[in-house]
Amino acid sequence: MPGDYETALDAAHALALAWLQTMPTRPIAPVLTIDQVKDRLGRDLAAGGAPAGTVVAQLADAVEPGLIAMQSPRFYGFVTGGTYPAALGADWLVSAWDQNASFRSTTPGVVAVEELAGDWLCELLGLPPGAAVGFTTGATSANLACLLSARNAVLRAEGWDVEQDGLQGAPRLRLLAGASVHGSLVAAGRMAGLGLPRLVEVDDQGRIDPDALAMVLAGEEGPAIVALQAGDVHSGAFDDFTRSIAAAHAAGAWVHVDGAFGLWAAASPSLRHLVAGHEAADSWATDAHKTLNVPYDSGVAIVRDPAAMTAALGQRAAYLPEGNAVPEPQDRTVELSRRARGVPIHAALRALGRDGVAALLDGLVMAARALADGFDAIPGLEVLNDVAFTQVCLAGPDDTRTAALGDWLRAEGTTWPSSSHWRGRAVVRFSVSNYGTDDQAVRQTLDAVRRGAQAVGIG
Repeated sequence: MPGDYETALDAAHALALAWLQTMPTRPIAPVLTIDQVKDRLGRDLAAGGAPAGTVVAQLADAVEPGLIAMQSPRFYGFVTGGTYPAALGADWLVSAWDQNASFRSTTPGVVAVEELAGDWLCELLGLPPGAAVGFTTGATSANLACLLSARNAVLRAEGWDVEQDGLQGAPRLRLLAGASVHGSLVAAGRMAGLGLPRLVEVDDQGRIDPDALAMVLAGEEGPAIVALQAGDVHSGAFDDFTRSIAAAHAAGAWVHVDGAFGLWAAASPSLRHLVAGHEAADSWATDAHKTLNVPYDSGVAIVRDPAAMTAALGQRAAYLPEGNAVPEPQDRTVELSRRARGVPIHAALRALGRDGVAALLDGLVMAARALADGFDAIPGLEVLNDVAFTQVCLAGPDDTRTAALGDWLRAEGTTWPSSSHWRGRAVVRFSVSNYGTDDQAVRQTLDAVRRGAQAVGIG
């Protein structure tokens, strides 16, 4: 086969190892701007080409100073995990194999891997065997795939065929969610044509009030979709699935669980109580690049009724392989062409095993609690949330100094939390998602926060 693969891949291998080996110690923030990276790359496309190995080496040299060290064990922004070695190696194979993982008959190798990964996920997450599993770009596209399935199924029960007639003239369909709903779910609802969700009252940690949900559902007639949450993005809190799902189903509503990072709690015996009752829902969305530490992109959409997912998302054309009694992978996502995203997920699960996944979850929660305890011991700082899972929200004596602390930490580079607002206050948010966040990383983080607090006049 033409092409200098050996030189290009040798260069990529060496450069990737150099990047990963410096991850535990390197400053987290990028040091170059977008314009500076463009200048280093060269803004004009040359008339002639360049050798593959040279292109790869020059790319790394120009781009790496503009990269943020998201894989650092002290990166706590955006609920972003690290990268397990087996998952990264599998991801490289996925790119080399270059399979369009949409049809069982044409790419049986990667489809077999993905189907196993889907079965394992349902088992680990306590979800119904036989549920349809789609591998998407991320949590937003997973939410979208589930909401499209929900929308069409709920309206079909009302006698309206969305696949044939579209949405114009359809019965009004309500989307309900807790007032602390994540923007990913909101965006997916908009793209599904459902508009903004009707917000339901929540408690001080962001958990939906099941009684308020029942009252809202009873107050208006018509079909409904209820979106619940496994892991509030600020507090990490979980909705009461048992009561909320019962209230929604009593009203005839479809229940979807947005569990981008929190659904994984089901895989740990010590954390499973957080998602009690979640298996009674109708669909679930999560993201393996967060808690499972699989490379981007690794969203997962799961729907209890495979026929509902196929009806909403499946495509048919004369040139495509004919469908049969077994649904195709392309019936599970909004794409007809996609890489085999489920392969790195399979590799991570295979490398960890059931016990390893549980240990990963338990370790993340232990690190979050250690950070919270350490923050509380720093004069002038307080943790605002109940640390039930992996989120820690920190605040100083006033919003100005809290915001300054977040800016100082990100500029200093030892750690990288995100700044936000929660419950009417500015916060510095730490999302513990990296399997490498060990005792040393916790100590380094606490030391940086202590120094930052002094630098901005806290304590």
